[in-house]
Amino acid sequence: MTTTTLPSTTTLEISKRGMPVTIITGFLGSGKTTLLNHILSNRQDLKVAILVNEFGDINIDSQLLVSMDEDMVELSNGCICCTINDGLVDAVYRVLERDDRVDYMVIETTGVADPLPIILTFLGTELRDLTRLDSIVTVVDAETFTPDHFESEAALKQIAYGDVTILNKTDLASPEQLKDLEAYISTVKVGARILHSQHGKVPLPLILDVGYNNPKAYADLVQEEIKQSQHEHEHHHHDDHTHHPHEHHHHHSDHLDNDGFVSISFESDRPLDVKKFETFLQNQLPKEVFRAKGILWFAESDLRNVFQLSGPRFDLQGETWRTPPKNQLVFIGRNLNADELQQQLANCIA
Repeated sequence: MTTTTLPSTTTLEISKRGMPVTIITGFLGSGKTTLLNHILSNRQDLKVAILVNEFGDINIDSQLLVSMDEDMVELSNGCICCTINDGLVDAVYRVLERDDRVDYMVIETTGVADPLPIILTFLGTELRDLTRLDSIVTVVDAETFTPDHFESEAALKQIAYGDVTILNKTDLASPEQLKDLEAYISTVKVGARILHSQHGKVPLPLILDVGYNNPKAYADLVQEEIKQSQHEHEHHHHDDHTHHPHEHHHHHSDHLDNDGFVSISFESDRPLDVKKFETFLQNQLPKEVFRAKGILWFAESDLRNVFQLSGPRFDLQGETWRTPPKNQLVFIGRNLNADELQQQLANCIA
């Protein structure tokens, strides 16, 4: 399982069937952006449009991608519900209307999202005549996932709607753990197609242009969701966006009542002290933070430090700055005190 080239026939049939779309979903920290980078690094001659949907005020994911050049289209951050029904269709049209042809579209959902609204956008709107929903790929963190995964309804729906499930970080899980996880996934999704990966590396022909999605299976859901979303948007969303365009934290948590996740952002144009930040991570970071990511600027370093935290595990990777240095961090979790967390981070400034 080492080949990553796409069959040459992949691009030949695309124009006849509408642009193929792959949706990448998966819980916080499962490795979705890592998988995106793998796709971008091994896409051969295929022109891919990446649409990133971020949960939080700062769009970190787009900055972590290998290349966000003119071939890539970034979906602006914002509440998942409104973005899907308004911004997503617009973003897809921008891709379809480009002068230079795009062969493939990949959409990364936020880790706390139920993928169904995105699926239905492609099956229940005018996009169904212009695109072809190829597959939903669900990324699962093999080390940390459990059946009661953080009591998240979204985490279960991500598996239930997945056409392909990638068990990522298999090097961090025991063989027994993997066997139990596969058995559990098969109870949530009968006949699940399960792949194993480390660092999101899977042969691209196994996840792109595979034709796994079956629109007929969603027919009833499409009608039900269309009625529900029309009703909700008439009564709530329009007002929210008209009067509170900047109140992302409140808006996000309103839409995540079932799972209770909130997103807290921190930005600073001054560098952090590396020892103070270490102390913050070890002694002050709330256990209710499930995921954090960002770009860090330390007074002691000339490098742009890419920070990733998933559960108790965190990682820092240094690289060269491509922009003026600044700190941008996003924390996602439950029952978080935004003021306290932001003050603790402010105390880390050098």
